[in-house]
Amino acid sequence: MSDPAPPPPPSSASNGISAGPPKTAQKPNYTLKYTLTGHTKAVSSVKFSVDGNWIASSSADKTVKIWSAEDAKIERTITGHKMGISDVAWSHDSKLLVSSSDDKTLKIWDFSTGKCLKTLKGHGNYVFCCNFNPQSNLIVSGSFDESVRIWDVRNGKCLKTLPAHSDPVSAVNFNRDGSLIVSSSYDGLCRIWDTASGQCLKTLIDDDNPPVSFVKFSPNGKYILAATLDNTLKLWDYSKGKCLKTYTGHKNSKYCIFANFSVTGGKWIVCGSEDNMVYIWNLQTKEIVQKLEGHTDVVLCTGCHPTKNIIASGSLENDKTIKIWISDY
Repeated sequence: MSDPAPPPPPSSASNGISAGPPKTAQKPNYTLKYTLTGHTKAVSSVKFSVDGNWIASSSADKTVKIWSAEDAKIERTITGHKMGISDVAWSHDSKLLVSSSDDKTLKIWDFSTGKCLKTLKGHGNYVFCCNFNPQSNLIVSGSFDESVRIWDVRNGKCLKTLPAHSDPVSAVNFNRDGSLIVSSSYDGLCRIWDTASGQCLKTLIDDDNPPVSFVKFSPNGKYILAATLDNTLKLWDYSKGKCLKTYTGHKNSKYCIFANFSVTGGKWIVCGSEDNMVYIWNLQTKEIVQKLEGHTDVVLCTGCHPTKNIIASGSLENDKTIKIWISDY
C-alpha cells in the first residue's frame, strides 16, 4: 500500500496557539483499495493487529481469517469453533487472538501457528464480544447469558463473573490502562466496572433507554462511544455521566454494529450502517464528512489501522466481503 501523503506544513502553531487541523484535513478522501473474499457467511468482526501488520476477521462461517494489511493477501484460516463467531480480538503484542462464538466458548489462538491454546468455558449462552486488556494477561467477554466474564489468559480460568445486565451483553472493552471495563447491553445500559474488584462504578443512562448495541473507550480513556438501536452514536464523558456529542444520519436499528475512533489523520468517528455504507463523522463538529459505498449488504464491522489512514469494513450474508479503504488524511 502506498504511504499516505506527507502531512501539510504546520500553520501558525509556532506562536504557541494551536492552529487547529490543516485545511486539507477537513474531510477524508477514503477510496476502495482492496476487496477480500473468502468467508462463506456474514463477516462479524474485523480488527487490525496492534502492530498494524495484520487484519483478523471473524465470521458466521465458524472461521477466523488473517490477512496481510499491506497487500490484503490471505495468511491463514483458523478453525475449531463449532458454531459461528461473533467477535475476534488481538493481544497487544499481536501474538495471540481471542474469538467468541455461539458455541458458548471463547478460544485463544497462537497467531504464528493458528493453533488453539485454550478454550474458555463457562458462559451459558452465545458469547457475543471479547477483548484483551492492554497487558494482555486478561480477557473480558460478554454473552447472551447477560453476564460479563474476566478470564486469565495464561491458564484459561474464569477469574470473575459479573452479573452485569438484564439482557444480552453487546460489547465489552478495557480502558487504556486496563483498570476499567465498559459493557453495553440490550437492557439500555452502559456500565463501568473496576477490573480488580469487579464492582460496578457507574451506570450511564440517557432519558430513554433504547438497546445499547456497542460501546468502547476513547483512545485517551476519558470518553465512551456508545451506539444505540435508534440510529444514534453518542460520545459520553463518563466521569461526569454527560453526553457530549451525538452522531446521526446512518441507519442502525437492528444489528450490533461496531464503531471506531479514527485518530491517525483527522479525528473521525467511523461506523457501519444498515444502508450498506460506512459513515465517517468529524468527531468535533459531528458532521458527516464521508460515506463509503461499495458493500452490497449491511456493514456490520469496521476497524481502523493503528498508524495509517486505513479502514477495513465487513458485511453481512449477501456480501461476505471485507473492503480496505485508504485516505490521504
